[in-house]
Amino acid sequence: MAAVDFLAAEMTQRYGTVQRARGYFLYTRKGVRLTDLYQEGGRAILGWRGTSFTVFKNVMNRGVTGSFDTDYTPRIAKAVCALLGDARNVFICDSDSSAHALALAFSPERTSLWQAWSSRDWHAADCVVIAPPFPWASSVYLVAVQNNVYETALASGCAAPQNARIAAPLAAGIVRSLYNMIAALQERTEKDWFLYDTVLTNYWMRTGPYLHPKIAESAYADFVRHCLDCALVISPDYTVPSIVPFGVDKGVFTKLKNAPFKV
Repeated sequence: MAAVDFLAAEMTQRYGTVQRARGYFLYTRKGVRLTDLYQEGGRAILGWRGTSFTVFKNVMNRGVTGSFDTDYTPRIAKAVCALLGDARNVFICDSDSSAHALALAFSPERTSLWQAWSSRDWHAADCVVIAPPFPWASSVYLVAVQNNVYETALASGCAAPQNARIAAPLAAGIVRSLYNMIAALQERTEKDWFLYDTVLTNYWMRTGPYLHPKIAESAYADFVRHCLDCALVISPDYTVPSIVPFGVDKGVFTKLKNAPFKV
């Protein structure tokens, strides 16, 4: 949280508050358009608007925002199984720590954190922790447990986990975002990311759309500030990769190209 607070403060100091977000751009009070490479640590990897936002808004307009049961939350499990390509028991957690604790309780050695465009074989993981690609779900994590692992745990006396309750609009938006992610996995390929390598690989090692800093950690805060001066918002956390913004014009990196960061 401290890293995010740092980034937000630096953005506001330079450009004022963010007034609007669309695609991979943030529009500020001072009329400056910033290109978002942080993307909420991956929550906004599909952009800040789109059909998941529309679904969220439509369900909210129906007024089903209470703590009662609706048809939307059960659909999350089906979407997660479609994303991973196998049948699993899926649980909703309300924090990163609770999700990882639950997954590790089922399988301390074969638990993985899901990442898009990874070469990892998700079928081999007993438990997969998923942060939905939906920007308004920052406190929601999903834990997908192999059916046989779950059944073995129950047979050994473990209690069945309880799902965290989330509002219907949030559940509906998450479901749509997962299906949008499935489509994006088929549509986006290496050719959509290497276009920007001439600038980005001077500062990051790229794996798919994910950018891991080459900059020394001791200089990283200054690099974050430098990128902001170039109208680029990158991950404020050294351990969390920045992300190549899908489909943006290469011109958004011109300022960084013309003003190289010097350690």
